[in-house]
Amino acid sequence: MDRSLNNLVLVVSLSLCLGLCLFPGTASAKLRKNYYHKTCPNVENIVRDAVTKKFRQTFVTAPATIRLFFHDCFVQGCDASVMIASSGGNKAEKDHTDNLSLAGDGFDTVIKAKEAVDAVPSCRNKVSCADILAMATRDAIALSGGPYYEVELGRLDGLSSTAANVNGKLPQPFFNLNQLNSLFAANGFTQKNMIALSAAHTVGFSHCSKFANRIHNFSHLNAVDPALDRGYAARLRQMCPKNVDTRVAIDMDVKTPRKFDNVYFKNLQKGKGLFSSDQVLFNDPRSKPTVNGWANDSYAFRRAFIAAITKLGRVGVKTGNKGNIRTNCAAFN
Repeated sequence: MDRSLNNLVLVVSLSLCLGLCLFPGTASAKLRKNYYHKTCPNVENIVRDAVTKKFRQTFVTAPATIRLFFHDCFVQGCDASVMIASSGGNKAEKDHTDNLSLAGDGFDTVIKAKEAVDAVPSCRNKVSCADILAMATRDAIALSGGPYYEVELGRLDGLSSTAANVNGKLPQPFFNLNQLNSLFAANGFTQKNMIALSAAHTVGFSHCSKFANRIHNFSHLNAVDPALDRGYAARLRQMCPKNVDTRVAIDMDVKTPRKFDNVYFKNLQKGKGLFSSDQVLFNDPRSKPTVNGWANDSYAFRRAFIAAITKLGRVGVKTGNKGNIRTNCAAFN
């Protein structure tokens, strides 16, 4: 072989070797469909059955599980760290102020699904809580009328969970478009991804305290946010008077609160977005065309949502020695 060609082959070989040494397991670290086809081939059916049973007991299962998944992924990646219970002097993620409103049915759904998976001897301790949460979220969306999609799997459960990690990581109900775009962009999302994921508010409920400033003390006056439809605002003031019990819950979608659909966008067109962070998507001219487009095209919205939530499931995934598979989703091994 020519000396120069021989040297070139040697350089290429060394480069490939160096790349593999510097980034071990890079290819295997990627999420993939049918990840458990050898270790627990029926896992998706097992999880789906558990979620369906829970869903039939209470519809809250759907919005609670969807929201749990989002809150988990946006803090330190999709690693089920939000599931960990506080212990000793450690205040875990779930006890941060921003997570206290997470409905218990979301946690219970994952725990029940984990129990069902581990009840199968060949599957016991083979499937992560993070993957179970991802599958359960997909099933909750489909059960409430949303799109069914294939879930990428292969996440490990995180090894830490601290309330302080939540600070500044989750969107707030008073955010404007710049704040929303900035927060989502930090996790690799476009404005369209953000709008699609915001539409998860098409199901579920919120407590009065989260939007009280829009109906009672807007601009430090006893006034109503002018962005709200007047009739809708009057209804909200009736259901959420001042000093109302903080446990009172209001449907986030005034029209179809139990159906995952594009009516969320139609509501925004009418000034019926519950949060300022919802309504701004229509009121800001930069995002308004997307809202109008998806209000008129349910199929386009569903495609956009699948793309966005699939991307969400890739955020901060733990692999290798950065995670493990918990025997109990609420506690570290």
